[in-house]
Amino acid sequence: MVRSIRQYDRPRLSLTSGCQQAHLQSATEAFSTSKPAGNSMNAHIAIVTVVFVVLFAAWLFFTYRRAEDCFQGVATRLAATQHYAVVPDEAMRRATVEAFLAEMANEKPIRFTARQLAGFTRGYSARLGAGGFGTVYRGALPNGLPVAVKVLRWGGLDGGKTSEEQFMAEMGTIGRTHHINLVRLFGFCFDDAARALVYEFMDKGALDSCLFDPAQVIGIPALRDIALGVARGLRYLHEECQQKIIHYDIKAGNVLLDGSLTPKVADFGLARLVNRADTHVSLSCVRGTPGYTAPEMWMQSGITEKCDVYSFGMLLLEIVGRRRNFDEAAPESQQWFPMLAWTKYEKGELMELVVPPALGHGNDNEDPGPAVAPADDQPLYWELAERMCKVAFWCVQPVPQARPPMGAVVKMLEGEMDIAHLPNPFQHLMASTPVANFWTTMASYISTTAVSTNGGVSRGSNEIVSL
Repeated sequence: MVRSIRQYDRPRLSLTSGCQQAHLQSATEAFSTSKPAGNSMNAHIAIVTVVFVVLFAAWLFFTYRRAEDCFQGVATRLAATQHYAVVPDEAMRRATVEAFLAEMANEKPIRFTARQLAGFTRGYSARLGAGGFGTVYRGALPNGLPVAVKVLRWGGLDGGKTSEEQFMAEMGTIGRTHHINLVRLFGFCFDDAARALVYEFMDKGALDSCLFDPAQVIGIPALRDIALGVARGLRYLHEECQQKIIHYDIKAGNVLLDGSLTPKVADFGLARLVNRADTHVSLSCVRGTPGYTAPEMWMQSGITEKCDVYSFGMLLLEIVGRRRNFDEAAPESQQWFPMLAWTKYEKGELMELVVPPALGHGNDNEDPGPAVAPADDQPLYWELAERMCKVAFWCVQPVPQARPPMGAVVKMLEGEMDIAHLPNPFQHLMASTPVANFWTTMASYISTTAVSTNGGVSRGSNEIVSL
């Protein structure tokens, strides 16, 4: 112990000033002349040294632990990717649903493991639906937040997108967006065991399941709000993102509704990022769903975001009339709903197409809900329905340049912009021209194949189940 004390004393003496050395020399002489005093001083030095060593060791220990924790945190965040963090189950259990959502608003999607997905879905026991892309399961995060897990199909299907292409398309678009009318992507899994996307769960499911169900009572104001929400979501994609995002497959099956009927655009498997400097894009194959797909998509011409505007116009007509744009069971003259709607509009009979329950004439034995219009308010609701139809007719103009941008569509639906005189959007179908022949062929094709194309792959639309 004395040896260790002297070792610590030497550097202390060498770093002291001359005055301090004189005092220390006097103290040393005093120690040599007084044995009891020397023993006391040695004891004090020993105590100070022990305390110093203990404190220094504690400092080293806590510094090491902090560095180790920091390293482990960085390693976890960089696991398999530089951009997304793997979140342990324990951390998610500690968080409340509100805190989790608040954090997600500012964070990138979370990377989950295949084991976590199996736990979220209880072994993939609650199947919501399936399609060409794969299968969707209902699940819940450890904090209780309900989610929809889309497990992508491995490899391509009949020439369609591979799971890697589907994954990159959705992650590259919806993964970088935040809007109330776009479905939320909470996380993903991409490893050898599973490739999946974890979305927020929507209570009401896809819009088509509500829209085309006669038992569902939805008032014109609620229908207008649904259409307006979809339009705002598309406006965000086209005009407000850093890069334009073209969806390519807007239809009722790709719009989801929450418990309050708030619409959210979903299924970005065909979506594409476009630089704002690019005036158009070229596609190697047709994307979208026949009946909703813009005519330029079939003519190998330059594609712009106006193809989404066209699809929205078709969807808007379906929302007003609450029927699919092509109904094979209807009489031949009424099979293609957009043409029927225009004919009724020209004759001043447009309101014949509006489903009566939407205007307050529902079954008295059923609870109509708050969306149904009282009889006194029906003139206002007729006006809403007519406005929606006029906007739809502008959106389905055959020439892309004639279609309004989604920002203008939103303003027209809100009533903040007047709607100009409408040209006939189907004039080209009334003459014996190559374009008319093309549309005749397309109508025949739609009647025999109610399909959704995934990168050029035909799939029955009733098989496409959104999240």
